[in-house]
Amino acid sequence: MPLSAKYFAAHLPLYPLFIRGFSYLLGYLKSMLFVNILFTIVLAGFFYYLLKLFKITKKPLLLATVFLFVPRFLIVRSIGAPESLFILLILASLLYFEKKQYLEAGIFGGLASMTKSPGVLLFVSYCLAFIEERIRTRQQKIKFEWQKLGIIFVPTGLLLVFLIYYFQYGDFFAYFHSGDNIHIAFPFAVFNASKSWVGTAWLEDVLFVFFIYALMVINLYQSKWRSFFYFALVYFVATTFIQHRDISRYSLPLWPLACITLEQFLTSKKFLIAAIILLPAIYFYGWNFLTYNVMPIGEWQPFL
Repeated sequence: MPLSAKYFAAHLPLYPLFIRGFSYLLGYLKSMLFVNILFTIVLAGFFYYLLKLFKITKKPLLLATVFLFVPRFLIVRSIGAPESLFILLILASLLYFEKKQYLEAGIFGGLASMTKSPGVLLFVSYCLAFIEERIRTRQQKIKFEWQKLGIIFVPTGLLLVFLIYYFQYGDFFAYFHSGDNIHIAFPFAVFNASKSWVGTAWLEDVLFVFFIYALMVINLYQSKWRSFFYFALVYFVATTFIQHRDISRYSLPLWPLACITLEQFLTSKKFLIAAIILLPAIYFYGWNFLTYNVMPIGEWQPFL
């Protein structure tokens, strides 16, 4: 493909590193698919465990199944894409933060930041949670908890990636110099059909995506899981700045939290009846998307 080497600095190294590791047994193409399916299985199991641990729903298996079948996630969990790994690491970090195991939360958050750059938003979310805690307990004498410094590993993961780029590219900021790959503009910037990564005015579905996740943030506001709320808030606000048609993919890390807040509706009989009726349409959507959005690679032999 006619791309400069620096273009690939926009795609962080942890997910490709797993592909490289299994490629010695499977070859690169099969390894790519195996790694994503493997992490999807682990993610589904971990999400089920989280639902059981926090007693979020009486139907954890059903909710975990619904989680797997949102149309955009159905696609990215079935191809070469880092979302399954990314969401798994985010949920693991949030879980450990809620258990006040801040070192583990920081390590998993750092690994998330080495998978996709928005993982660093976990650090902002945790800082906001600490600030709220300090305001709420400002009348009490509180000893500083040194273990809270563990969250510093979240941005450290991204800085480590930049350090790798410094040695590989000779450019510490290669990520920002990788071309037209950073799509941050202004709130609701996606509604500009003239931009190359938007290219259409048919964007009603994006409004529904924003609506669902706005409801999620509102529902989480009074929840006891403060890191869940602040991550949902920070990530949702950041998503509104993205100037790219594929908002449904960029916002996928919010989907498990939306499942948590909407669990009564998503596990109801009415929803299940509608989901069963639409299941063929979801698969048709997936097949249509996969046959349309194909990389223009003429010779696949080097990848086999």
